[in-house]
Amino acid sequence: MILSGKDLASRLKENMRLYVKDLEEVTGTTPHLAVIIVGNNPASQSYVKGKSKACEEVGIRNTTITLPEDVTERELIQTISGLNLDPDVHGILVQLPLPAYIDEHRVMNCISSRKDVDGFHPANVDALYTSKYTGTIPCTPKGIIHLLRDANIDIAGKNAVVIGRSNIVGLPVAKLLLDENATVTICHSKTQNLKDITSKADILVVAIGKAKFVTEDMVKPGAVVIDVGVNRVDGKLVGDVDFNTVKDKASYITPVPGGVGPMTIECLLENTIYCFTLQYF
Repeated sequence: MILSGKDLASRLKENMRLYVKDLEEVTGTTPHLAVIIVGNNPASQSYVKGKSKACEEVGIRNTTITLPEDVTERELIQTISGLNLDPDVHGILVQLPLPAYIDEHRVMNCISSRKDVDGFHPANVDALYTSKYTGTIPCTPKGIIHLLRDANIDIAGKNAVVIGRSNIVGLPVAKLLLDENATVTICHSKTQNLKDITSKADILVVAIGKAKFVTEDMVKPGAVVIDVGVNRVDGKLVGDVDFNTVKDKASYITPVPGGVGPMTIECLLENTIYCFTLQYF
């Protein structure tokens, strides 16, 4: 069965649109997301346009701030500081990647934790890993859990394997799966006997950034396969999973595109609204 993030995101956004209207009536203010993009990277520009469109669909204000490719780290941080102090801005997102000479970690730490819609600020990371859930949760991992819950997939007690250990996807999704009482294994580039591990997974999350890396022989019959990868091959988008060979072996699988991606953007909207409520209630 296909786990369509596109369909789920559409349903959730309709409810969100009504909720934003309610917030406007109560507060007299509209949630406002500011997005900073550095340079004119085509992929980054495409992502930013997609976020802007999604904001428009649910009634969230969106401002895109485009900075030149040669902007200094100090200038970028000054821009963020201004948005931190602006009471009319409720969420801040810096589109990654940034130019190599800019310290991404330092930049992300400069965003106010109360306006951090990505969930990358140390205070929000601390809230996630101490299970306090008082901060924003990274969008892609949050979207994955939404997909599993919406399909009524039982996570508790299941053997979950995550391929990838990034701070953006791999590590936080492993923590969220642990919080759902799964038994979690994290695999990475140095993992030995990878196939032996993945073929025992009831839930397999793949976020390694290699096109069609996971093949049919690496998947347990009836497994739930979540493909986070976005790779361009011969002008087409493909995931980290060889979809055509795995789809008939898995019980559930996310497509690329149309799987995890739409849920990442939907959760960005959720986090923007959450940041708005932190500042108003």
